[in-house]
Amino acid sequence: MKRVFHRKTLLGLCSAIALLAASLLAPSCGIYSFSGTSIEPDVKTVTINYFEYKALRVNPSLSNDLTEALKDKFRKMTRLIEVDLDGDMEISGEVTGYDTKAMAVTAGEIAAQNRLTVSVKISYMNRKHPEDDFEKSFSAYADYDSSNSLDSVEGTLCEQIVEQLVEDILNATVANW
Repeated sequence: MKRVFHRKTLLGLCSAIALLAASLLAPSCGIYSFSGTSIEPDVKTVTINYFEYKALRVNPSLSNDLTEALKDKFRKMTRLIEVDLDGDMEISGEVTGYDTKAMAVTAGEIAAQNRLTVSVKISYMNRKHPEDDFEKSFSAYADYDSSNSLDSVEGTLCEQIVEQLVEDILNATVANW
C-alpha cells in the first residue's frame, strides 16, 4: 500500500512538472514577461544616458545615483542589452528640481515635518517604434521630521526617492503603465 502511494505521488509530481514545462515552453500570445515589462521582440538594446543636474539646489551625487540605479533596474528587470550609443531604446534625463519645504506645522507655527522633492525630466526614444517616444516629467518625495537636519537624513531620503523615480521611469518606458 505504501508503495502505491509513492507511485501516485511521483506520478502526480511528474504530471505537474510536465504541465509547468509545457506552459513555459509553449509560444506566448503576447510580449509580456513575468517582470511586468512589455518590450517588442525586435527591441534588443537600450542606451541610458547620464542624467544632467540642472536643479538650483545642489546634490553632487544625485545624477550619478539616478543614472546607475536606472541602468541596474533595466539589467535586472528586462532582457535588453545596455549599449553606450544608438540603442533601440534611448533614455535621457535631467534633474530639474531638488527642493525641501515644510509640510506639517505645529500650533506654534513651527514645521513638524519637512518634505524633500526631486523632479526629473525624461526623454524616451524608441528607434524601432517611434510612436512610443515621449518627454515627461516625474517627481518623487520623502518626508522627514523637522528635528533632523536635511544633511543628516539626505542620503536615506535620496535612496528612497531614487528608487521611486526609477520604478516610475521603468513603468513609463517598458511596462506601458
